[in-house]
Amino acid sequence: MRTNKMMAAAGLVVMVMSGCVSQEEYESALKKIKDLEKELGDLEELRKFDQIRIDELGADNATMLAKLEQLGVKLSDLSGELSGAMADIDAKQKLIEEMKKKQEQATKRLATLKDMLAKFKALIEGGKLKVKIKNGKMMLELPSAILFESGQADLSEEGQKTLAEVAAVLSTIGDREFQVAGHTDDVPIKGKKFPSNWELSSARAVAVVKFLQEHGVSPENLSAAGYSEYQPTASNDSEDGKAQNRRIEITLMPNLDELPDLTELEKEIY
Repeated sequence: MRTNKMMAAAGLVVMVMSGCVSQEEYESALKKIKDLEKELGDLEELRKFDQIRIDELGADNATMLAKLEQLGVKLSDLSGELSGAMADIDAKQKLIEEMKKKQEQATKRLATLKDMLAKFKALIEGGKLKVKIKNGKMMLELPSAILFESGQADLSEEGQKTLAEVAAVLSTIGDREFQVAGHTDDVPIKGKKFPSNWELSSARAVAVVKFLQEHGVSPENLSAAGYSEYQPTASNDSEDGKAQNRRIEITLMPNLDELPDLTELEKEIY
């Protein structure tokens, strides 16, 4: 449009020079040409300004893209850190839950042991039963003199009465296993029935297990063991020490969930 105006104005100038238009028309055309030239100059300046602005926006865009890339890397790093933190939180939460579970088990176990102590009070006070804690396990100890005649594995009448009271308590505990262990002093025993103290201690343990079973204790919760003279509780140098070593021990075995977790160790077994 502006080009057409300039061409028209230029045509007027030519016509003036050729004598076809008046001086007034010539000056008017000349003025229009100058105005158009000025307008063209302004437009050129505006174009240059626009180009500068376009270049600046391009630079800003490149800077913004670079920042977005950096932000993406940081977000990726933060995501990794967050995942690690969440995994750490989960591990700690699992540890807390395990500790709570163990605490509940310990509380339950302690309550069971306290209840047993209360029920065995009469036997303890009568000297027929001792209660010990050995290696974290509760153990009932009964002197062989109360349960058996010397060198025998048949329960005496007094022994049966005592064990009946013990069985009445143990039969109320359904979630616990009991190991009955026989022990002797170091005096050798020889005979057809019991060639050594191994046979005697084992036979006495089995006799107690059978009696407990007959009086309500679940056989699935019972086991028997004989230790002969090899786990003394006192010195065999005196008669009193030998009497202490001749004994029956009933140990309350830990439940499986009370034992340490050996999962990691199991992975190393070939």
